[in-house]
Amino acid sequence: MARTRTGFVRRRRHKKVLKLTKGQWGTRSKNFKRANEAMMRSLWYAYRDRRQRRRQLRRLWIQRINAAARINGMKYSQLVHGLKRANIELDRKSLAGIAVNDAETFSKIVDLTRQSL
Repeated sequence: MARTRTGFVRRRRHKKVLKLTKGQWGTRSKNFKRANEAMMRSLWYAYRDRRQRRRQLRRLWIQRINAAARINGMKYSQLVHGLKRANIELDRKSLAGIAVNDAETFSKIVDLTRQSL
């Protein structure tokens, strides 16, 4: 059986990796081995941080809702419990948006939850 050589397959793979690490510093953008290590690490960080971003946004929404709820004389946990009992299905993202942009509507929501408690 004849020996096969890598040929264009290796070049294509190397070019793909070097293109992904174009902005990296030093040999991380020139040397394939270092570039491959940098690429794998950066892709892992990107994967991990997409999940962390969701966690951080949820924390931010809860802080905003809690601050607005305390202005209206209620704790966050009481507000969420009251929302569930009043069958008001607002997610934290939209509730935080209302709390920041429309304080009057948020206070009406707080009043509705007070009545259900």
